[in-house]
Amino acid sequence: MADDTAGPDLASENTALDEALAASHAAVWGYGVVGAALGPGANATAATAETAHRDLRDRLTALLVDREVDPVGARGAYALPFPVLSATDAAALAVVLEDGVAATWVRVLHQAAERSTRELAVGALGDAEVRAVGWRTAAGKPTVTTALPGLSG
Repeated sequence: MADDTAGPDLASENTALDEALAASHAAVWGYGVVGAALGPGANATAATAETAHRDLRDRLTALLVDREVDPVGARGAYALPFPVLSATDAAALAVVLEDGVAATWVRVLHQAAERSTRELAVGALGDAEVRAVGWRTAAGKPTVTTALPGLSG
């Protein structure tokens, strides 16, 4: 039962959660590329991030199944936004992954009908930004923090 009857409905919330799940699938796959580009011994941060996305993916899947929503499945592969040929490229890809995940959690916040969903979204959004800060640093980005994570512009 929604705790904010004037806000979005549960169907909209479920759609947004399914979009966040799709982003989690992409992040899990993408972190495999990041880790491979970093090589042995340097990919512990990528492995930790991948595990965080796997855990969130599993939590979202269970939540949607509990709500009798058919959760989106993972694709076999995803298109990379650019070639990943170095550790710097890998860090830049991780930034893209985290920014993409953050954007979906902003949509979840916008569509959230239940308090527990808002709490989940705020936590996931904050976690994505914390990871992104480290990756922006590794990628040599001039600005490593984002005032409003998940919002473009």
